[in-house]
Amino acid sequence: MDANEQLIEHMMNPQNYGSIEGADAQGIGKNPENGEKVLIHLKVKEEAGKPVIEDIKFQAIGCSTTIVAGSLITTEAKGADFDRAEDIIAFTLGMLDRVPPEQAACSEMVAVALKAAIDVYIKRQTEPDFPIISYKIQNSCETPDEAGADQ
Repeated sequence: MDANEQLIEHMMNPQNYGSIEGADAQGIGKNPENGEKVLIHLKVKEEAGKPVIEDIKFQAIGCSTTIVAGSLITTEAKGADFDRAEDIIAFTLGMLDRVPPEQAACSEMVAVALKAAIDVYIKRQTEPDFPIISYKIQNSCETPDEAGADQ
């Protein structure tokens, strides 16, 4: 299956969409400009003293690009230890530097939601009632033409 076929498959049949009953942690990535959000749910197990993402689900209020990014990123993160998950986040955010901000915003929301969920899990190891973290994205969904139209 080539890259385009994979993208279409993730768009038509998103993987890992939904919630996890009794999740160990959740995290939110949000776009303050338009109210779009991604919520990541994690079920974590310890393997050789390291936290590993046993299960991961996402829910999104966003466009189809957000759903595709959620499907792709969660598929990569499932079964990964936190070090590998942090690498996935860094790789995703690094790739976004090379695309227009309005295209990067959707994938960034998923990556920062995963980062928030990992951070919540880590905090809950010492503070079991630690609340869900919400991180705002840096990119804007508006194209330069759309931004100028509001003036």
